[in-house]
Amino acid sequence: MGLGEALRFWLKLGFVSFGGPAGQIALMHAELVERRRWISEKRFLHALNYCMVLPGPEAQQLATYIGWLLHRSRGGIAAGALFVLPSLVLLIALSWVYLAWGRLPVVAGLFYGLKPAVTALVVHAAHRIGKRALRNGWLWGIAAAAFAALLLLDAPFPLIVLAAALAGMAGGRLAPQAFAPGGGHAAAQQGYGPAFIDDDTPPPPHARFSRGRLARVLAAGMALWLAAMAALVLAFGLDGALAQMGWFFTKAALLTFGGAYAVLPYVVQGAVEQHHWLSGAQMIDGLALGETTPGPLIMVVAFVGFVGGWTKQLFGPDALFLAGATAAGVVTFFTFLPSFVFILAGGPLIESTHGRLGFTAPLTAITAAVVGVILNLAVFFAGHVLWPQGLAGRFDGVAALIALGAGVALFRLRLGVMPVLGLCAGLGLAATWLGAA
Repeated sequence: MGLGEALRFWLKLGFVSFGGPAGQIALMHAELVERRRWISEKRFLHALNYCMVLPGPEAQQLATYIGWLLHRSRGGIAAGALFVLPSLVLLIALSWVYLAWGRLPVVAGLFYGLKPAVTALVVHAAHRIGKRALRNGWLWGIAAAAFAALLLLDAPFPLIVLAAALAGMAGGRLAPQAFAPGGGHAAAQQGYGPAFIDDDTPPPPHARFSRGRLARVLAAGMALWLAAMAALVLAFGLDGALAQMGWFFTKAALLTFGGAYAVLPYVVQGAVEQHHWLSGAQMIDGLALGETTPGPLIMVVAFVGFVGGWTKQLFGPDALFLAGATAAGVVTFFTFLPSFVFILAGGPLIESTHGRLGFTAPLTAITAAVVGVILNLAVFFAGHVLWPQGLAGRFDGVAALIALGAGVALFRLRLGVMPVLGLCAGLGLAATWLGAA
């Protein structure tokens, strides 16, 4: 199995990887484990467990890990980059359409229906993660505390992640059974036949751990980050929007435990409330666009960057598209660079070790806190959708009905994300034409 064949697969995956991390991981499992037999079930799950511990998009990191295991660093970098490149190009194009023509009745009607659908999707995500993560009273308590800390105290998201990790470390000692990892992915069945990288295949030379290689990868990652940040500071100043975006989304990349929904409150706090790169309503629209494009959902940050670059008119009023596209590229680079470093640096160590409770208990607690964080995000979105002029303004009954319908479709009818978004966009368009919106 050559590098060219692998590159064609990773590019194809980048165009068809809808359905969020669960759908993307399932697609990779079906293609790589069951059909192509590039990697065995056990080795696939071992890689996935590591990616789930890391901050960042686990599906993209899993593609990077498998690409690295198969074809060294160049294979991993290519796999991870091709996984997100189609999404970046599509989001730049859609963001441009949104800002240039978003006030047209057709576009406005579509987004009127998508916003309540996104609110229902966030609630559904909290339910889906909570059903798997909240297995006992300890974890329910952590989730409730995270929800209250955000809603009532407006606590910073990094503080919530740190507090949950400390609670997990303590819980792993006081109640180890409560913080032990659940069955989850490891409960999958094996038996698909021999694989190119099988259960007993020894790690290839490049996947064997050495301190020297670890130091070189970390140094290269830090040098790339410093060079990119220095270039932005020299070109636009330390207080320039691009340098601020690079620094902010580096921090966001290191805090995305639990997937994109978990880090969105942090992005809202910084991008909407602190830096004013976009509004809360635009943030909801961006999430709707992110849900309709392939690739990891965290790619919504490209929309944030595009709108911020366009709004700040980085290159003047006559180069708005260039400003938006540049900012989207900068944000994407700083968001995903840590993921590549985590995989290329930590992969050899993971290939030679297995997880221990001391390693997984903090993640278990963080995942529980994520449920509370996502519920708080749902409250934030619902406030903007149902009371578009603020809580003192009118209640939007039509939007509430669309959100309720989306919830029924997701919870009761078990429709997929794309059909729900399509139906709600159609309802929003109809409501706009009828004058109900």
